[in-house]
Amino acid sequence: MTQFTTTPISQALAEGVLTRNELRDFMARSNLPAMKRLVIWLLVLFATGSLVYASIGTIWLIPAMFVHGILLVHHFSLQHECVHYTVFRSRWLNDLVGNICGLIIILANTHFRYEHCDHHTFTQDADKDPELIPLPKSVWSYLLYLSAIPYWKTKISEISLHFSGRISDQEKRFIPKEAYQTVINESRTMVTIYLLLWAAMIMLDWWEPIWYWFIPLLLGEPVMRFVRMTEHVGRPNVVQMRENTRTNLVSFPWRFLCWNMNYHAEHHYASSVPFHALPGLHEKIKSLIHVEPGGYLGAHRDILAQISGSKPGAK
Repeated sequence: MTQFTTTPISQALAEGVLTRNELRDFMARSNLPAMKRLVIWLLVLFATGSLVYASIGTIWLIPAMFVHGILLVHHFSLQHECVHYTVFRSRWLNDLVGNICGLIIILANTHFRYEHCDHHTFTQDADKDPELIPLPKSVWSYLLYLSAIPYWKTKISEISLHFSGRISDQEKRFIPKEAYQTVINESRTMVTIYLLLWAAMIMLDWWEPIWYWFIPLLLGEPVMRFVRMTEHVGRPNVVQMRENTRTNLVSFPWRFLCWNMNYHAEHHYASSVPFHALPGLHEKIKSLIHVEPGGYLGAHRDILAQISGSKPGAK
């Protein structure tokens, strides 16, 4: 496969479905939409946390932690927007919020930013896309991925490697040499914070983080794996963005949770467009992208059809 480059928004401009003035307006950054959403986000987080509190000692504790966990793992969506520096106008504020989100979901922010840059550059390139999720070879492999066990294994190995002061050969392809120490220091800082937290829990006999953070995070991560699969899995390994990326039309609660990243093809077409402008961009370029019928469930039906052989696999 030849080297991939992100398909430019100039295609939409050339085909007349989008004007330069419209694109400029879509790309305008503002703190206000994110601040409004963050207020609601924190209120919902408090509500789901209160649900866990009210359920302690009852049979509803696991379901409550699962609901709380779904919100926790979707801090990934906010962190993702922050690594694109589109959530807030200020670079430092994007970095601050991105690092907080990364601490919550155990995903180092600087490493993710460099890795994600190559994902956009080499989308669906089986040799160069560091975030590529291959189409599972069997239903068992599909279920294993959804369990999040492979994900946690990779993340633990990754942060342990960086904590020891090393960068893998694969990571050296997307992390610039001058950022090696930053990535290492970031992982060491995160691990130190986690160890201090566990030490405080033991010394103070304070176990709330287990019920409000650790177990919910484990319970919620399969939902994030379910969502992440819908973006590219089963789409062709080609450079054309109208083929290699899905947009999933989903209900408002899911759009809220994923910070509009269900409009994923639009995001790949113009990654500098903030989350709040993606629905408008969708209306302009929907003729140029692949919109999956049935949203997330439709995407998984397509994936399972390819795994079972009832539909030819994407090439």
